Amino acid sequence: MNFSDSERLAHFLEKSKFKLAPAIDEADLVIFNSCGVRKMAEDRALGQIHNLKKNNSKIKIALTGCISHRKDIKKILEKKVDLFFEIKDFNLLKNFIDKNFSKNIKNTAEKIAYLSIKPKYANKFSACIPIMTGCNNFCSYCVVPYARGREISRPVEEIITEIKSLTSKGYKEIILLGQNVNSYRGKLKNLKEINFSQLLKMIDRIPGNFWIRFMSPHPKDMSDELIETITRAKKVCEIIHLPLQSGSDKVLASMNRHYTKEHYLDLIKKIKSEFKKNKPDKLFAISSDIIVGFPGETRNQLEASAEIMRQVKYDMVYFGQFSRRPETAAWQMKDNVSKKEKERREKYLNEILAETALLSNKKYLNKTLEILVDHQKGENYFGKTRTLKNVMFKSDKKNLIGNFIKVKIAKATSWHLEGKIL
Repeated sequence: MNFSDSERLAHFLEKSKFKLAPAIDEADLVIFNSCGVRKMAEDRALGQIHNLKKNNSKIKIALTGCISHRKDIKKILEKKVDLFFEIKDFNLLKNFIDKNFSKNIKNTAEKIAYLSIKPKYANKFSACIPIMTGCNNFCSYCVVPYARGREISRPVEEIITEIKSLTSKGYKEIILLGQNVNSYRGKLKNLKEINFSQLLKMIDRIPGNFWIRFMSPHPKDMSDELIETITRAKKVCEIIHLPLQSGSDKVLASMNRHYTKEHYLDLIKKIKSEFKKNKPDKLFAISSDIIVGFPGETRNQLEASAEIMRQVKYDMVYFGQFSRRPETAAWQMKDNVSKKEKERREKYLNEILAETALLSNKKYLNKTLEILVDHQKGENYFGKTRTLKNVMFKSDKKNLIGNFIKVKIAKATSWHLEGKIL
């Protein structure tokens, strides 16, 4: 989402007569679009801002993103940052520019609908399309509701128009974004409300040869209707990312996740059943997120996460070591799992993932797959399958990046596939 927001910032600045500086130390204005999900990202932003201002006191710095609203950050950076603005407050950025970088500006009643701003797409064949922003869930570890506010869905026609424009230009991959995409509630011009399942069906009917991906859904809002739509739609890729976060009901309750282990496993069972029924000739994948070392997490509770991993047999899991974040409910909890223990727990779960991912990837051996090529290193090309598997192949052909090609898989490891172009 931050990547997509930065594309909108880039277009907005170009419309305001700015151009990209050849190097950061040659810029008149530098905007930091920050992430506050983990302390490491926050520390990196603070360090870069400090060094930049130290090396060039005249440079103007603006800070937006997930930490820009926090009082403690403003106090730390008050002499180094010229403008703090939330990403939704493009009007504040506009006033800052119009007033020649003056610090003495105020927010106005005028509001710029920032999701309606046309992005400067960084990629020529894959585009991120925000369909909503904000979150109403208030998971105890998460800063998003405080940083981005409550859920706001983009109008349906605005999304459809943007996607039609991209696919008419040959874009091959459309990635729908939202903090919780399956709580999308957009409106048509006649004010009729459309849910995420209905939006997917509308996008699936858009003419053209392209893939649809989305991230990320919340298990508590994963309806039977949505599962059926995902597993039936022709353009929607055969992968569902369903964050688990923990296999322990007690930890899930402490995280304020509003589902249980039993409910989660029931969803996985439905997803697998619907894929097998509706797309019996296609391979599918399931990925997840898991937090290790949440306050009070015992080794038995970690083992509950491990057991679900063994049951589900994930294709991929993104692990996060718990990091206390200001403003969240978990900020008040005692972070009583050591850094060393968090690292051990992540390593343990990652070893389980390596086994299940390898078993999954072996199913691709000797199969011919459609690959979207995304980059090249020497004679090696790299791309992804519809199920988000990384594939490497050799070819002396040129201009393959951004195109669909057929590859026959000859080798499988836990983390990637290798094959031969056909």
